[in-house]
Amino acid sequence: MAIDTKKEQEREELHRAIWAIADELRGAVDGWDFKNYVLGTMFYRYISENLTSYINRGEHEAGNKDFDYTRISDDEAESARRGLVEEKGYFILPSELFCNVRSNANKGDDWKDKEGNVIYLNEKLKTVFFNIQDSAKGYLSEKSFSGLFDDFDVNSNKLGSTVIKRNERLLKLLNGIASMNLGDVRSHEIDAFGDAYEYLMTMYASNAGKSGGEFYTPADVSVLLTKLGTVGKTKINKVYDPACGSGSLLLKVEKILGKSAVQSGFFGQEINITTYNLCRINMFLHDIGFDKFDIACEDTLTNPQHWDDEPFELIVSNPPYSIKWAGDSNPLLINDPRYSPAGVLAPKGKADLAFIMHSLSWLATNGTAAIVCFPGVMYRGGAEQKIRKYLVDNNFIDCIIQLPDNLFFGTTIATCIMVMKKGKKDNKLLFIDASKQCVKITNNNKLLPEHIERIVSIFTNRETINNISKLVDYEEVKNQKYNLSVNTYVEPEDTREQIDIFKLNEEIEKIVNHEQELRTEISKIIKEVAGER
Repeated sequence: MAIDTKKEQEREELHRAIWAIADELRGAVDGWDFKNYVLGTMFYRYISENLTSYINRGEHEAGNKDFDYTRISDDEAESARRGLVEEKGYFILPSELFCNVRSNANKGDDWKDKEGNVIYLNEKLKTVFFNIQDSAKGYLSEKSFSGLFDDFDVNSNKLGSTVIKRNERLLKLLNGIASMNLGDVRSHEIDAFGDAYEYLMTMYASNAGKSGGEFYTPADVSVLLTKLGTVGKTKINKVYDPACGSGSLLLKVEKILGKSAVQSGFFGQEINITTYNLCRINMFLHDIGFDKFDIACEDTLTNPQHWDDEPFELIVSNPPYSIKWAGDSNPLLINDPRYSPAGVLAPKGKADLAFIMHSLSWLATNGTAAIVCFPGVMYRGGAEQKIRKYLVDNNFIDCIIQLPDNLFFGTTIATCIMVMKKGKKDNKLLFIDASKQCVKITNNNKLLPEHIERIVSIFTNRETINNISKLVDYEEVKNQKYNLSVNTYVEPEDTREQIDIFKLNEEIEKIVNHEQELRTEISKIIKEVAGER
């Protein structure tokens, strides 16, 4: 317990440090844009320290106890470039390490080029970032490093209107990141880097509305999807997310099952290039080697990039809700093996079920897909009803879970989870109403560990529980015209006050009798008054 308390204290300290940096600098660079600078600097620090630790450890084990990579010359380091890129995926000269660039900038010593011209901090960082990316060219790691720093614009006016102001803020950024207690990379205990990333993403997602919410799935929902997808498993071949955003869902699998449990790696695709870069940075910050992940930047629905890697044993995803896509305006898509089995394409204005069909197509026979869905796809008619019919008739849908509303940043709607399998043991569908499994924290609802365990337990045992869950026969779903809304099958608890009709009738009878007595008394009084006159 003491260890957990210490970890929580360190985590809170780290969060305060991140907030302090953001609070000081985001006046110049607002939230969602500014996080690129913070995350980019964190990444620069991490790979600098990771490489330094790797080299130093090797030298110390070889008997060179006083060796320190940060203090040798660039010329000395060059001899190890090729071997380091092959092993680590990248190379950084000693003079271009985070600690040395920061130290030099704090001393006020500007750099100079071969002609003696002054090089300021922003230009130095631009060169360093280019060199890091360029070091991987021609090697297996090239794809993992290409364009990683593209969103770190050292000459942006968002950093300041003049070079002097930009460099003042860049130096504050370097010093702020340097002051963070991010742990010792020598033992590969880099949870602090990953935690800092997640906190920063959450902080900006909550402040950025939909622009942030599109790229970040809250940790509690990520845990639920992962646990649903790995019931009864301690290892999987590989995990895939067709709309991976910043990679939070993929990495939750590594955190829950363990790094070695994901045997062949992490795969994802993301259409937004900024978010694609964030995802790759996130992989490195969680100590996932370049040879253990493959993240692509393209439109998953029309140009998927992992044909040679599927099928996947685990697919977890929170794809964008009801976005537009090519649909039937592209005559080739109806023949695409991912969509053709249903005989119809998802509507052009609602791509939700296109992501579902894509995921099903790439799911291994022994695999599970757990996907967050917009509620409308469960009951709308037309092409979507036909796709649901295909999914149900072929026994691919294992469970539908109704989630609480207001779980996600940027939207208050109550979403659902669709769990699919290709190797079901029965021909039934489980419906779970988890809309009350949450607590309200600030402006959002949240799933606590006990809520997650409750949902997973019902899912695992395929239980029917009054007002919470129901295991439904195929014929019943068919009779409901393939409506998959949870409230069609799970009757909500009647929270209205229960009334005892017999007791109520007695009370009414008493009131009526009392009323009659009063009328009789009033009549007597009237007669007496009339007689006196």
